[in-house]
Amino acid sequence: MHIDTQDLLNSIMESFDRIEHIKAEDIPNIDLYMDQVTTFMDKRLRKYSRYPEKDKVMTKTMINNYAKNDLLPPPVKKKYSKEHVLVLIFIYYYKGILSIGDIQALLGPITEKFFSTEDGFSIETVYDEVFKLEAHQIENLKRDVAEKFRRAEETFEDAPEDSREFLKIFSFICLLSFDVYMKKMLIEKLIDDVVKKKEK
Repeated sequence: MHIDTQDLLNSIMESFDRIEHIKAEDIPNIDLYMDQVTTFMDKRLRKYSRYPEKDKVMTKTMINNYAKNDLLPPPVKKKYSKEHVLVLIFIYYYKGILSIGDIQALLGPITEKFFSTEDGFSIETVYDEVFKLEAHQIENLKRDVAEKFRRAEETFEDAPEDSREFLKIFSFICLLSFDVYMKKMLIEKLIDDVVKKKEK
């Protein structure tokens, strides 16, 4: 097995450069039916899925379940507002790493306070502020990934030659996985703290 590791790293870096989050102003200012919501989400996010040719970004069943589990406020006359779509984007990013219960604990206070508010501080305000922060993290992420890649490349120099490349990739995956594991654990602890404070 031969893997061109420099090509691999370049490909990863290029994929980071292509990431574009959905801006609030990109979302229609009119209420949408379910089919229109799933079409919008699919069009904007499918290219980032693992298997874009067959993965479903968000289905009607998923959206109905989110509403049933109080992750998403119910639609009004079967129509979803721009705020609904913003909440669904948050759910889309969280669902790969957090349980439904954790997402509900995290988004519940946001939707309770800022969904359909009259005072100007809204879900859109929260969304814009958070994604403005995340947009600036790409360069930091690229540096971190490049450093992990470099460290992984230095491992297994004494391994059998026919396994060396795979073991270096394995090291790289382990470093990335450990990072994800630790951050997930931190996120869960923060959510637990939010829940405890709410219960008090």
